[in-house]
Amino acid sequence: MNAVDTRERTAVRWPEGKQFAFTIFDDPDAQSVEDGKRVYGLLGDLGFRTTRGVWPGGAVRTPNSGGADCEDSEYVRHTQSLQAAGFEVGYHNHTRHSSTREEIIGGLDAFRTFFGHDPSAMANHYNADAIYWGPARLTQPLRTAYIVATVGRTNGRHFGHVPGHPSFWGDVCRQRIRYCRNFVYSNVNTLAAIPWMPYHDPEKPFVNAWFGSTEGSNAPKFLDALRESSQDRLEAEGGACIMYTHFGHGFVEDGVLSARFVELMRRLSRMNGWFVPVSTLLDHIQSCRGVSSLSDEQRRRLERRWLWEKVFRGTS
Repeated sequence: MNAVDTRERTAVRWPEGKQFAFTIFDDPDAQSVEDGKRVYGLLGDLGFRTTRGVWPGGAVRTPNSGGADCEDSEYVRHTQSLQAAGFEVGYHNHTRHSSTREEIIGGLDAFRTFFGHDPSAMANHYNADAIYWGPARLTQPLRTAYIVATVGRTNGRHFGHVPGHPSFWGDVCRQRIRYCRNFVYSNVNTLAAIPWMPYHDPEKPFVNAWFGSTEGSNAPKFLDALRESSQDRLEAEGGACIMYTHFGHGFVEDGVLSARFVELMRRLSRMNGWFVPVSTLLDHIQSCRGVSSLSDEQRRRLERRWLWEKVFRGTS
């Protein structure tokens, strides 16, 4: 067995005798303050502690997304109350449109004012300031394959990692943020899909460490990914799920939480899982085996699998 296979099969022992780990990184797109209170009220009551991504800055140009941001004082108060209860606050780029380097730095300073420290974990929004996004998520020749498969829709749109561009902030990301999300897979066991997580990619030096997620970008995808058989498999494998979602996309209709969402989360809460925020989970894995430096072969494996799922399954 080679070194890569050995590392892949090195199981992580979860704290407190827990059998598996589960968390969520929730992007703020389309999420209202009141709907957020409904979702997070349920999660908190059931014992989950997850990560809420926020936009620290308010929109000063035409937004590309709906949803509350930290210009809304009630949204900030609610998010601070979640943080006090043990939830994590993550970063989803500066605001709901593309931003300049100066705006981004100002937004990170505002984040620190609101929440007491820099964000530990982030997930890109589809802005010009997204870092290593679009075709830059991949290396050649898969980068070209991605451009062809997506008909060039994201070509020349993301510049957070490009020195000299007005939206460049890669050096700031490296200084102030520890974990950044990239690949998303259909596997409920995110750690099985990305066994080297968290990892550093030498081809993407402005990000300290990357993590991946399980596809759950809207309510139907989330509920399918977390169906009963998947919950049982996650527990049986002793794995870790970092669910990617937008709680603003179909989890609340006319002020009422999805009954299926409530049912599945209640069931999961009764299982022997470690339910902690994204950074807490990644910190634990890192404490067990460090941050992997991705090899060329490991990168190719992650990229090939993600591109296949992107094209044929519509993962994010």
